[in-house]
Amino acid sequence: MTDTPKNGLTYAQAGVDIDAGNALVERIKPAAASTRRTGVMAGLGGFGGLFDLKAAGYSDPVLVAATDGVGTKLRIAIDTGLVDTVGVDLVAMCVNDLICQGAEPLFFLDYFATGKLSVDAAARVIEGIARACRDSGCALIGGETAEMPGMYPPGDFDLAGFAVGAMERGEDLPRGIVEGDVLLGLASDGVHSNGYSLVRRIVEVSGLSWDDACPWGPGTLGETLLTPTRLYVRPVLAALKAGHVKGLAHITGGGLTENVPRMLPEGLGAEIDLGAWDLPDTFRWLAATGGLAQGELLKTFNAGVGMVMAVPADRAGAARDLLADAGETVMPIGRVIAGQGVSYRGTLK
Repeated sequence: MTDTPKNGLTYAQAGVDIDAGNALVERIKPAAASTRRTGVMAGLGGFGGLFDLKAAGYSDPVLVAATDGVGTKLRIAIDTGLVDTVGVDLVAMCVNDLICQGAEPLFFLDYFATGKLSVDAAARVIEGIARACRDSGCALIGGETAEMPGMYPPGDFDLAGFAVGAMERGEDLPRGIVEGDVLLGLASDGVHSNGYSLVRRIVEVSGLSWDDACPWGPGTLGETLLTPTRLYVRPVLAALKAGHVKGLAHITGGGLTENVPRMLPEGLGAEIDLGAWDLPDTFRWLAATGGLAQGELLKTFNAGVGMVMAVPADRAGAARDLLADAGETVMPIGRVIAGQGVSYRGTLK
């Protein structure tokens, strides 16, 4: 029989440090408080987060929920120690989905799981989450930090995020899309948070390490590939409020090929002109190094287009101006046609 210490075992001896968890909560309280918005009724520390929809200005609201993670992009962040922006990715993947339904993101919760808690690393991740919440007008009202010895190798952690938004009844998207509507593409900031299993394989084939100079721009390869997912919330909500938007597609896993049809009604497809924008250098390098066929690139990555918006033809100019004034790079990339799926014209350039 194994001897038991005279004073008995403790949770800390089993690998869970409650004091570290408490220290993390205290460190992140200012970050969470900075995301407070109208409707928040309670901050961190309770058993649940409270939100008042009426105080947020809704009279007959429909709630919309989304959840996501960061995928294997997290592996690069952990291996390089550059964890400050993966929290932005986490929020963006959720709130960019919410706006595609026509919803305003209202609040966010995070789940951080690790084998042994590093207060500094966890705080840097959660401070990134808070920054993205502020930029999206979304309150960080709660979360969970799980320290689970034996479940994760040393230094590893995983993330999940949960966002809830609202819209007035009857304002959900997509709605009213017809043949001839214009498709506007909003530029991405890089690979965003999908396709990183292939990214990592391509980097392995290249023989480069994350610390090597980026072959197509400044900084290291790791830093460049960790560029966070773009937050489209505020500009897109402004376009929605102006009445320009009929449908939205967040270009995530599946690329343009799989995501654009998700906003189209039965009997309608999309024709996309691949010559309407320049393929960013990041994707040009990935395609060349990995020997990717054009179809593989378009089905795996966003190819430089992070969001696609369906707008009436007679509003396309006004929508483009509004979005450009809000800081977006906007490209007319195609139109809605009779049919199904996506058909491409030309080649990526």
